[in-house]
Amino acid sequence: MLNLARTLAMLVAVVLSTAGPGQAAPMGEVCRTVRSAGNEFAVCTVDLRRHQVRLFWRDPDGQAYGSFSRLLSGPKGSELLFAMNGGMYDEQLAPVGLYVENGREFKRANTAGGPGNFHMKPNGIFFVKGNRAGVLETSRYLRQKIKPDFATQSGPMLVINGRIHPKFSENGTSRKIRNGVGVRGQHTVVFAISNQPVTFHEFASFFRDELDCPNALFLDGSISSLYSPELNRKDGLLPMGPIIGALPRG
Repeated sequence: MLNLARTLAMLVAVVLSTAGPGQAAPMGEVCRTVRSAGNEFAVCTVDLRRHQVRLFWRDPDGQAYGSFSRLLSGPKGSELLFAMNGGMYDEQLAPVGLYVENGREFKRANTAGGPGNFHMKPNGIFFVKGNRAGVLETSRYLRQKIKPDFATQSGPMLVINGRIHPKFSENGTSRKIRNGVGVRGQHTVVFAISNQPVTFHEFASFFRDELDCPNALFLDGSISSLYSPELNRKDGLLPMGPIIGALPRG
């Protein structure tokens, strides 16, 4: 009986680890490892009808959390299902673009030009309102005058209405650990972080072709970090600015 139980457990593990990224995650599972085109990614899928996605920047004393460890010791830390860095920030760990938390706009949208990934137009905004979420180009988001519960701006967009960002080359040579967010329908949010360096084109293709996200946004690279109890992972790289996390919907 013991050998039979072990065999069944191994079969279940194989089924879960080889499930296609477009398939629904098993009940209770949020994060899993997905292999695609020779690359490996940690993918966290959230159904906003069952879970809530929110942003964290500063603690009740007004200090930036800066790390998963500090966030986990905060008021919502024990409820976190996973978390990752949630957008680009400056030396003071402040968001460089739009930032909305609990319906309050702390930073306005940044439409300026400039160097770096954030300014590789079009950039975009990830937002949550109730049990719905979206990823939109910044200009389109502003035209729609959305009043979100949570929002963060970053750039560049990875996928725009099913098309990969026009500035990404299939022959690109810049490889970094990268993380991003996409939406699949109005209620499903998909977060991913590469487990080894990938190009922008590879990362965007993964969101579009494997995760079925017609719109996806790059969050950051090199410092990309993930907290996931399911994957036994709590990265502790450089200090972070905004952090995105998922909690059970109460």
